[in-house]
Amino acid sequence: MMRHMCGKILAVNISQKKGEKKQNIPCGLLMENSGLKDDAHAGSEIRQVSLLAKESIEKIRAKGLDVQYGDFAENLTTEGIDLPTLPIGTLLKVGGKVLLEVTQIGKVCHDRCNIFYTVGDCVMPREGIFAKVIVGGEVQVDDRIEVAG
Repeated sequence: MMRHMCGKILAVNISQKKGEKKQNIPCGLLMENSGLKDDAHAGSEIRQVSLLAKESIEKIRAKGLDVQYGDFAENLTTEGIDLPTLPIGTLLKVGGKVLLEVTQIGKVCHDRCNIFYTVGDCVMPREGIFAKVIVGGEVQVDDRIEVAG
């Protein structure tokens, strides 16, 4: 039995191209079986939405790098949940009705992306997670995120 975990959304981020830093937006629309509206990754099969925890970003900041939310191309920056420890298939409830299903933990980076060259390291391949949108809806900064099952 997984213990109840909850946290909050610190940033919602989008970009027009893959492999680049994302811009913060106050709120966004997560579309069922697609991803974040107007984001370059929307529509992909298992990696519709990317999530990265503030706790992971702090590890890079501790190395002396000035990084911000969205710099690792994550769609949702979270706080309070140990994202890389969640099993595949975990359901995450965001805000009032959005439901995400964890589909992948980390990723393989075959090439050094713009993020790596700009920031000097990329924590996303090690600690970022990916999810598909089961139930869509609006997501915004300060929304609650919790492990639903």
